Amino acid sequence: MFRHMLLSGSAIALAALVTPAALAQTEASTTLPPVAVTAPPVGSLTVPSVGKQRELVLQTAGSVEWIDMETLKGTYTNNLRDVLKDVPGVYAQTRYGQEMRLSMRGSGIARAFHGRGIEILQDGIPFNMADGSFDFYQIDPLALRSAEVYKGGNALPFGGSTLGGAVNFVSPTAHTAVAPNVLRFDAGSFGTWRANAQVSRVLGDFDFMINGTVSHADGFRNHSRQQYEQFNANIGYRITPDIETRFYFGVYITDQKLPGTLSLRQALINPTQASAGAVAGDQARNVRTERIANRTTVRLENGQLDFDTWFMHKNLYHPIFQVIDQDGYTYGFAPRYTVAGEIGGMRDELILGGRLFGGDNRALQFINIGGSRGQQTQNQRQNVWSLQGYAENRLWVLPELAAVVGAKMFYTDMDYTNFGKLPPFSTVYQNNTQKYSGFNPKAGLLWEPKKDIQAFINVTGSQDVPDFSDLTQPQFNGSTSFVPLQAQKAWTLEVGTRGRYDRFAWDVTLYRSWVDGQMLQYTTNPNVPAATFNAGRTNLMGVELGASVDVAHDMATTGDKLTLAQLWNYSNFRFSNDPQYGNNRIAGIPEHVLRTSLTYRHPSGFYISPAIDLVPIGAWVDYANTQQVPAYMLVGLQAGMDFPNGVSIFMDARNLSNNRYISDFGTVTRYSAVGTQTFYPGDGRAIYVGTRASF
Repeated sequence: MFRHMLLSGSAIALAALVTPAALAQTEASTTLPPVAVTAPPVGSLTVPSVGKQRELVLQTAGSVEWIDMETLKGTYTNNLRDVLKDVPGVYAQTRYGQEMRLSMRGSGIARAFHGRGIEILQDGIPFNMADGSFDFYQIDPLALRSAEVYKGGNALPFGGSTLGGAVNFVSPTAHTAVAPNVLRFDAGSFGTWRANAQVSRVLGDFDFMINGTVSHADGFRNHSRQQYEQFNANIGYRITPDIETRFYFGVYITDQKLPGTLSLRQALINPTQASAGAVAGDQARNVRTERIANRTTVRLENGQLDFDTWFMHKNLYHPIFQVIDQDGYTYGFAPRYTVAGEIGGMRDELILGGRLFGGDNRALQFINIGGSRGQQTQNQRQNVWSLQGYAENRLWVLPELAAVVGAKMFYTDMDYTNFGKLPPFSTVYQNNTQKYSGFNPKAGLLWEPKKDIQAFINVTGSQDVPDFSDLTQPQFNGSTSFVPLQAQKAWTLEVGTRGRYDRFAWDVTLYRSWVDGQMLQYTTNPNVPAATFNAGRTNLMGVELGASVDVAHDMATTGDKLTLAQLWNYSNFRFSNDPQYGNNRIAGIPEHVLRTSLTYRHPSGFYISPAIDLVPIGAWVDYANTQQVPAYMLVGLQAGMDFPNGVSIFMDARNLSNNRYISDFGTVTRYSAVGTQTFYPGDGRAIYVGTRASF
């Protein structure tokens, strides 16, 4: 398959050669004969400059965010929460290691493991498995140049149509890297150390970037040791001034011990302990993933064509309530056409795209005997393929006002086969097929009254298709039952504004989603993954606010600055006249999440930034709304120095008051103080230090 993907990428590039290259300009001299001079290509066609990346994101008529990873170089970015914690509308909470809950606007609100409801991309190419699920382990924060967050239907330019939206993690190339060579080392609490190295070069028409990270931590809790090795690389070749191809390579090795979940009392009184079941079963999540992808870009006289091809192989050995042993692959092909022109004298921008997405997964299960395979209990095959097409058009009806319309159509076929095993597990051969299709429209307005100030309003339709973890639900006797869930459908209205004026910057969005068949989960047993069900109608309403102000400058010296920043996520998620839960709040996410920071920067490169994370009202644990987790406040401090020679040092201190709190949990239908063991305690006081050299 790797050979097939390489040949496919090469064939695309060769086919594109029929496009006429740009003609070289000639320059005449009065004393010398004419000499043809061809200007060398500047930058990359496949990956725009960092400034262009930001510009493209902020042209979206909706709630989006662009993150320059250079702004996070003075933090210990171990997982995606460290990357996304300051983005309005993103709820990211760590469970242990790099495992976390990631939700936007209620997507995967009750997902107690892995992720669903958000499209994860790397360099614009899908990173999700074929069924839509995703893991966090494959994204290395130290191998990123920027991150782009598209909330809700604003992910349509990438083909996204889920309730949550999409996050695109952009790798550096030799053209966008901060330096040709980067070395970094971090160390700190809980036996943590991490080393990273990056090398990039431009060699004529070739360029390459290689990035490798080795990370280890013993973990705050017992039985939570993590060991990661992550390798990323990309190689670009400028075939002609108008054609470029770029190959991406990734190898991701994860060995993560699992501490398990605790009761609420256990988590607050002795948060470092592991659950008895996790220790007895030597529970772990060991993953081996390889990825190869290609983007070939052809610049036309009128527009640009991008051809994306990808293949990802994943092997999972996961002893939990049973030993889950899976081996699968995901593949896809996605053409995309973008063009900017005029219609009736009005500026117009069009995006057309499509995807062919597929995958196959062999899913075996065994009795867990101390982390090793016992008797086999399941033998399953999970196949999925999807065909998608999308379009978005932005027409500037006035110089400062754009009308945006778009839509996505899709068809997904999910096929599940259980080949059967000995009693008492599964005795009957089962084959089930579930098909999903839909049409998701979008319409909106983007108003730019002046540079750096925007306002927007849009309405989008979305559909979330269940993944195989939703469709294949474990039973108490160890067997698996196929549950034919319906797709989650929603309409979302959002209105907001973002910009900068004088000393002030803001990004605020109000949204409301009317959801039918929202996929929610409840935990039936602390060692068994949660069961998924379709709720009736639910209403999700919220506010996503980020703001900052330069409160003072030129204090100790000319050029220094003091900046106050505030994040506020308000989430009012409720059932709507549900027969069982009435208008109760949906469990899983707190109503208010606030983060306040005060940063002082000196022109010499010194900075210091205390921060407070506040959850004033804990989230509901159960849908019956009988129990909430306690409120909490965490105090942190970052400080560092950026030297002129490219060397940086930093200190990142977290939870300085050593508070005990609940970081995350699995939702239940009704809380029981004795039976509910679904809680993940947050980490205690931690201090990390690091240094980076760029040269």
